[in-house]
Amino acid sequence: MSRRALRRLRGEQRGQEPLGPGALQFDLRDDDDAEEEGPKRGSGGGRPGCAGKEGVRVNNRFELINIEDLEDDPVVNGERSDCPRTDAAAPGSKARAPRGNAGTKMDADAATAAPPEQSNASGKLRKKKKKQKNKKNSTGETSENGLEDIDRILERIEDSGGLNHPGPAPLSARKHVLYVEHRHLNPDTELKRYFGARAVLGEQVLLQTSPYHVDSLLQLSDACRFQEDQEMARDLVERALYSMECAFHPLFSLTSGACRLDYRRPENRSFYLALYKQMSFLEKRGCPRTALEYCKLILSLEPDEDPLCMLLLVDHLALRARNYEYLIRLFQEWEGHRNLSQLPNFAFSVPLAYFLLSQQTDLPEQELGSAREKASLLIRQALTMFPGVLMPLLEYCSVRPDATVASHRFFGPNAEISQPPALSQLVSLYLGRSHFLWKEPATMSWLEENVRQVLQAVDAGDPAVEACESRRKVLYQRAPRNIHRHVILSEIKEAVAALPPDVTTQSVMGFDPLPPLDTIYSYVRPERISPVSRGNTIALFFRSLLPNYTAEGERAEDGVLGGPNRNQGLNRLMLAVRDMMANFHLNDLEAPREDDAEAEGEWD
Repeated sequence: MSRRALRRLRGEQRGQEPLGPGALQFDLRDDDDAEEEGPKRGSGGGRPGCAGKEGVRVNNRFELINIEDLEDDPVVNGERSDCPRTDAAAPGSKARAPRGNAGTKMDADAATAAPPEQSNASGKLRKKKKKQKNKKNSTGETSENGLEDIDRILERIEDSGGLNHPGPAPLSARKHVLYVEHRHLNPDTELKRYFGARAVLGEQVLLQTSPYHVDSLLQLSDACRFQEDQEMARDLVERALYSMECAFHPLFSLTSGACRLDYRRPENRSFYLALYKQMSFLEKRGCPRTALEYCKLILSLEPDEDPLCMLLLVDHLALRARNYEYLIRLFQEWEGHRNLSQLPNFAFSVPLAYFLLSQQTDLPEQELGSAREKASLLIRQALTMFPGVLMPLLEYCSVRPDATVASHRFFGPNAEISQPPALSQLVSLYLGRSHFLWKEPATMSWLEENVRQVLQAVDAGDPAVEACESRRKVLYQRAPRNIHRHVILSEIKEAVAALPPDVTTQSVMGFDPLPPLDTIYSYVRPERISPVSRGNTIALFFRSLLPNYTAEGERAEDGVLGGPNRNQGLNRLMLAVRDMMANFHLNDLEAPREDDAEAEGEWD
């Protein structure tokens, strides 16, 4: 029997006890009983056994049963269980009884043992109880207390199959088809599952143990850039520049243009590459003038050798920064000893600078006319020297050439095919980088005008045409190593595709692309000589006992293996052996006796 049923039965027994004038009274009357009863019952004082507590008038006795289930200290028939009870179960009565007939049996026993003055009250209580049960059964309730029994709730769940029949969750309990799993949003979680936590944490790597290792910073910057994390890539390059700036000599000036750094030394290459990458970031951010200053800085560190071939880029940055005067001045001062006109980028950028300068309205009319004439003269020379530039340039600019130009043998497809591979590489580099500078309508009209004049000179048999053709065959046989290095750093697809196979087949490191063949090493690690090849194992063992033993063995001095130190080593070896033998003593050991068999057995 459940705990609630026992309380209910005990409450009925207590309800049959004689009620004093101050006892707890229950108003169990319905409308009909109230009319028959007549006099009203007053509220009493304290009840027997619990003095000092006021009586409580309760309209429904079962309300207290519902409340006592929710309280830690239950209340039965209006009284708390901590109060001393005046009624007790009869000796020998059973504590529990079957649920079905327990209530009926106890009611009968209580009615028999009740005194005469309680007969009317108990009869009314049973009458009210029956009425209440009939009302609850009519409404379909399964519990007489208003709350379902825990056992019945569990039985209902088991009957529904929720515990005994596992299966797919109902549609209402399933997650939405577009529900996002938060724990799977972190890519490191998946990488740890594939490769382990150590492999993933190892990349975070390196920046904590060596935060200013320049080559590592440059390599990680490229990795971040490939992953389109431009902000992190710029931060790593700036960190590398800062670490190298801290090592500058007080007299080393970056802005004077007179300080030099030899690129053949590996210690200096990281500074070149860091400056180049910083310049590239500045250009992509729309700061061509600042990038031009970085380009000039790199060129000033070694202008004669130009290890990164910045002459292939300085003209482009000057045009983007609209610093036409600087480009013209550089061409005028360096053309005599550097032959800048032999580079396709300078051959076309300098006349374009003159033409754009002639379009400015703040200059005198005479200077504008002179700049226009100079631009036309230089562009005709460039078209004569590099005829294979015109058709790809028009294709880049989405301009359809004239039928006369497209079908002419000088500017036709043969001009691009017949040029040497090294020249094709320079042309691809220039067009891939600076073709958009020619898209202006005024620039195209000026270019078309000069193309027609070149065709007239070619048809007229101008000797300059043959001179330029022979010069192209001689000058552009093979590009030097610094041009290949520049093409790799530029990452222009057309130019990279034109690299020779001997460059593309070798491994290229981002922190040192194509190192010079005449590298100057500031320090050389000494060659290690294996001592095993010069002696047997026993000699090696005795040599290892010496305090001055080294794994590299003796060095060859004065042209003889061992030199004068060889005899000294042998003498030290002999002294060491003698000392070892002098200190070595044999202890007297007792021979085992025959009669000591038990001891031997123990050791065995």
